[in-house]
Amino acid sequence: MPTIVRFHETGAADVLRLEELADSQPGRGEVRLKVAAIGLNRAEVMFRQGVYLEAPTLPSRLGYEAAGTVDAVGPGVSGIQVGDRVSTIPSFSMTQYGVYGQSAIVPAHAVARYPDTLSAVEGAAIWMQYMTAYGALIEYGKLHKGASVLITAGSSSVGLAAIQIAKSVGALAVATTRGADKKPFLLEAGADHVIVTDESDMAEQTMAVTDGRGADILFDPVAGPFLEKLAQAAAPGATIFEYGALSMAETPFPLFDALGKGLTIRGYTLFEIVKQSASMARGKQFVYDGLASGALKPVIARTFALEAIVEAHRFMESNRQVGKIVVTV
Repeated sequence: MPTIVRFHETGAADVLRLEELADSQPGRGEVRLKVAAIGLNRAEVMFRQGVYLEAPTLPSRLGYEAAGTVDAVGPGVSGIQVGDRVSTIPSFSMTQYGVYGQSAIVPAHAVARYPDTLSAVEGAAIWMQYMTAYGALIEYGKLHKGASVLITAGSSSVGLAAIQIAKSVGALAVATTRGADKKPFLLEAGADHVIVTDESDMAEQTMAVTDGRGADILFDPVAGPFLEKLAQAAAPGATIFEYGALSMAETPFPLFDALGKGLTIRGYTLFEIVKQSASMARGKQFVYDGLASGALKPVIARTFALEAIVEAHRFMESNRQVGKIVVTV
């Protein structure tokens, strides 16, 4: 029987349990994967804690991203065959599916082949980060050459993806990090400027590096009182994309900056892109093209064995990582 990860109550990382569960067959429109690697995401930590967009039905599996080999295909599935090397695009509910484990059943629409040039570890680190950044910056934000984007939490996997995407279209990429220790890495990763928020005023520094204009797009997973600083750093007519709630604090609306600058402050999630077939197709092609050209390359922070899933979640919560945390199976 394959080993899978479940939790029977919400809470800290140690609620995660390794369990053996009898293999099941994929249903209509589903495929089963023999999992080789799992990409971890902040959403899964929040789901495990019971503070995500949807509440788990206990006992619950979890996990959005895995790379592996198709080993069974359900009725009504076309274009996917046993033996295909695929990874999953987060386009399903974790109340219905979860990929943490040696075996996972997922909707057929959620799997995509990944380039042969990538390892399974890299294949598990593609879709959440690049599709999330693509949707805000390109699909909705229309980021282009000469424009500027402020990328907060720059050392996260999505932050690094946003830096790569911004540079691929010729935009100015300004990244933030709380501590100075990550600044050299972010500059090496392609950021044009790095603002250390514990040492300097983010809004002042953003204005300085954008010749007094401010950022045209602001891409932020933190929210909370930090939104007021983002509004101060924004250019007239800018859009602030809020795609997370890492601060877990109340988020005040920056009314006067919004009025004075005509700002758009927009909640955003990856699911806006993956639930629209045309947007999904454009995003996938953008990512495939970027991977082929070398403009996009996933950065792996650290790998853990499946048996160390609790440690892997604790490492994610430590915020010490630079890039994607991946669990090998």
